[in-house]
Amino acid sequence: MLVKFTSSTSGQIMMFAPVARQLLEIIGKDCNARGVITTEQLPDAIHRLREATADAKNPDNAEAVSPDENEDAKESVHVGLGQRAYPLIELLEWTRKEDGYVLWEASGDF
Repeated sequence: MLVKFTSSTSGQIMMFAPVARQLLEIIGKDCNARGVITTEQLPDAIHRLREATADAKNPDNAEAVSPDENEDAKESVHVGLGQRAYPLIELLEWTRKEDGYVLWEASGDF
């Protein structure tokens, strides 16, 4: 399932429901089919996402995989929380500059 985030001022992005769920939970939002991040909530949402991505960069929190454990692991690329959160953080930042809000929409609760 896809979740579409639409800014009242800046545009829109789409992401898969599991990623959207993770990011919305960090912000403290329920994962309903529709929701809003209001103008007043934007600064706190941005702060929480930036804090979570900073924690993810901490080497103590990273999962270490030995190259000898799995040959496929060498070829796979790990996409971290920071990379997944970046588009939403940017959308929220641009929206905050113009005192807007962000709506999200999916085909059902996720």
